[in-house]
Amino acid sequence: MPKTRQQKEETFSQAKADIKDAKSLVFVGYHGLTVPQVEELRSQLREEQVKLQVIKKTLIKKVLDDAGIDVDVKNLGDGLAVAYSLNDEVSAAKVLANFQKDNEALQLYGGVLEEKFIDDAGIMALSKLLSKPELYAKLVGSINAPVSGFVNTLGGVMRGMVNVLNGIKDAKA
Repeated sequence: MPKTRQQKEETFSQAKADIKDAKSLVFVGYHGLTVPQVEELRSQLREEQVKLQVIKKTLIKKVLDDAGIDVDVKNLGDGLAVAYSLNDEVSAAKVLANFQKDNEALQLYGGVLEEKFIDDAGIMALSKLLSKPELYAKLVGSINAPVSGFVNTLGGVMRGMVNVLNGIKDAKA
């Protein structure tokens, strides 16, 4: 059943708000996926605060033009869906690339990062980057390494001194 004008306007305004809030976008083709596979994909995306929306090319073209993003939507392929990454720049690309390994019917067409179009190879490269929590963990580990090294060095000196004193005590006994 075709959508009414009001439904199209609601979809348009929702997509416009999603693009405004999104850190990155990924365009995917979902033809060939079964309904359970699409639901599984949506579930995995929701866990990473990524929203997947199936949308007509003409409508997404209008939304992107309003946002000032130049993307040739007509050449992206069939069955277009847009994944809006609301949390960080790489989460949508990571989830979609991992899902594509098990489900070859999913096609990555490209995406938008910092208001610039990137192709499918760029999306695959983006998916290999570390996410923000992983980067924060590495940063904290790097900051903590000198401190823990210093504590271990001081502990080694104390252990050495205790061993020397125990050696002297054993020698006198």
